[in-house]
Formats: sequence, C-alpha cells, structure tokens
Amino acid sequence: MRYGLRRPMSLAALVFGLGCLLSSVAPSMPVVLSGRVFQGLGGGGLVAMSFVAIGVIFPRRYTARAMATVSTFWGVSAFLGPLIGGFFVEYATWRWGFAFFALQAFGLSVWIALRPDQAAPQTAVRNGLPLKRLALLCLAVLMVSYGGVGIGMVQTTVCVALGIGCLALFLWLDSQAGHDRLLPVSPFDFRKPTGSALLMILSLSLATIAVTAFGPLLVTAIHNASALTAGYIVACSSIGWTVMAVLVSGSPERLDRLMIALGMALVAASIAGFVYAVPNGPVWLIAVFAAMEGGGFGMAWTFILRRTTALADPGEVQRISGAIPTVQRLGFALGAAYIGIVANASGFTVMETPSEAAEVARWIFLACLPFAALGLLAMATLVRGHPTPAQYTAQR
Repeated sequence: MRYGLRRPMSLAALVFGLGCLLSSVAPSMPVVLSGRVFQGLGGGGLVAMSFVAIGVIFPRRYTARAMATVSTFWGVSAFLGPLIGGFFVEYATWRWGFAFFALQAFGLSVWIALRPDQAAPQTAVRNGLPLKRLALLCLAVLMVSYGGVGIGMVQTTVCVALGIGCLALFLWLDSQAGHDRLLPVSPFDFRKPTGSALLMILSLSLATIAVTAFGPLLVTAIHNASALTAGYIVACSSIGWTVMAVLVSGSPERLDRLMIALGMALVAASIAGFVYAVPNGPVWLIAVFAAMEGGGFGMAWTFILRRTTALADPGEVQRISGAIPTVQRLGFALGAAYIGIVANASGFTVMETPSEAAEVARWIFLACLPFAALGLLAMATLVRGHPTPAQYTAQR
C-alpha cells in the first residue's frame, strides 16, 4: 500500500534471483541454504504481491478467472520444474540449474520495473518493516521445527510450547499495530468470514504438507519407485489444481459457497486416502489422491479470495489479499515442523525395511486428520450465509 505494486514485485524478483545466484556458486551447504533463504524471501514476496494485484486491479467478477490463470502457471511450473532441474543434473551440473533460474528472475525483475504501476502508492501510509513481528513468526516455526530434531519429552514439549507462545505473541502484537497490521482484524476467529477463511487455509495447509515433505521419500522406500516417479506423483497435486481451477473459473458468484465446500471436502478426503494408499499402494492410487488434493484446492481457491473480500470491509481488501498466501505458507512451515516431530517419533530416522516405512507413513498421515477436521469446521462457517458490508449497512 505504501509503494504500489511495481517496485515491491521487481525487488522480490531481484532478491529471488540473487538467492539462486548465491546457491549456484556456493562452496558449501550453509551457503546453499543461505541462497535458499533469499529464494524464499523473494518467492514469498512475488506470490503475496500477485494476490494483492488480483484483488486491486481486477473487478470482483474477474477474480476467479485471474486466480485460474495464476493456478495454470503454478501447475505448468510444477511440471516443468523437475524436468528442467533433472536436465541440468543429468547433462550438466546442478549449479547451472540455479544459474538458469537466476537469469529468469533477473529478467522478470527488469520487465516488471519497466511496466506502469496499476496500483498507485498511498502516500498517507507510513508503516515501516515490522521486524519484531516477523522475527517472532520465524522463531515460532524454528522452535517447533527444533522440537522434532531430537525427540524427547522435555525438549519437544518445551520447544513446541515456546513456538506456540511466539506465534501467540506475534498475533497479539499485530492486533495492537493499528493500520500497520500484517493480518486482518481477528485473523483466526472462525465466527467471522475472514477469520474462518484464514483458519481454514492454515489448517488445511498444515494437513496437506505431509505428502510434499515426506511423500517422495516414503513412496521410494515403500514401493521401490524411482525418484523421478515419486516427484511426479507429488506434481500430480499441482496438475490437479491447475486443471480444476481452469474448469471452474467461469462459475458465477452465486456458486462460490458450493465450490468452496466441495473443494475443501475433496482435500479432506484425499488426506484420509493417503492414510491407506501411501503405506499400502498401489503407486497409481497415491497419484490419484494427490490429484484429488490439488483438484480440491483448485476448485475452492479460485473463489475463497472473491468471497472473503466480498464479505470484508473495503479497507481490509489488500490486507486480506496478502494474508491468504502468507497464512498458507505459514501453515506449510508449521505443518512441516509438526510432521517432522511425528515422523521422528514414529521411527523415520531408523526405518530400514518397507514395512517399517509403511508404519511411519501411516502415523504421519493419521496425524494430519485432526487439522483436516478443523479446516472443514472453519469452512462450514465461511460458506454459511453472511451479509456483505453494504447489505449490513442497508439492513441497519
């Protein structure tokens, strides 16, 4: 809101490119990981600003089609990414792969910088970078993650408790920040449309990260599949997301609630399917459930932003648009940390046989079901009838 769209997006692409470049010349693994940090910062900025751009530039009736376009590129990249990476590893070196994506990002940064800005800066906004709150958010994820590094009753409990405490403190500080808030008012209050939408996204992101974080390795260990096959099973999720998003993008606004409900129900059903399919197979069934998970998100995601912004105060639209991908990635990070604890506690680090790996897989995906149930509860609140702010004013 302070700088418009063009400069932050161009800067985010530049940061992503610098991260790729740093990884490509890295002499050691810590330097590779440092590059990955910058890739995450730049990539997160690009994704969040893209959501903001959709909410700002396009009229609400075009939101679904704009989101479907984003989903299309998401699916294409999920398919081409492993292919391009595999090409460089097979025929050249992994360093050239990072360098290739660095050049792509630098070109994107220049292209964005030269375009006109369709969302003018708001000179009245004077908020600075909320370093304290961002540090608390990162610390919350790191503490939960560290709780799973060495499983122990005291260490794990203390680390998880500290992580939850940091997250609670972040939410409290953010609620006191007034116009400088990162998230909307009452961001996870499931009694309100915005809160229920963000709680749904957080919960289902927590519940679905397991197949991305552990799926390829478990499929390889249990079913003796190749690494490429395992990778493309996970890519089925992005492909399903893309196909479904395109198919439903023309649905009228009166069907938003139905699409959200059906989509989230498919996501929850896919998690239950993984509980059986990953330990027992066959491999094609795992791919089917991965496509179902992505298809459910694709069916609903296109309409979550449209419905949530329609029910929000006009002054909150940009903040909500940015909060949706931010909360999704927070869910992925916390979910990976949580599933890491479950995996290590169930014997992931010592498994040697396919049967032991299958038992670990069963516990991992069972641990996802409570968050899937919470996501469905929040979804039920989001899709029930709510008056828009204009309708509420008229009623008064």
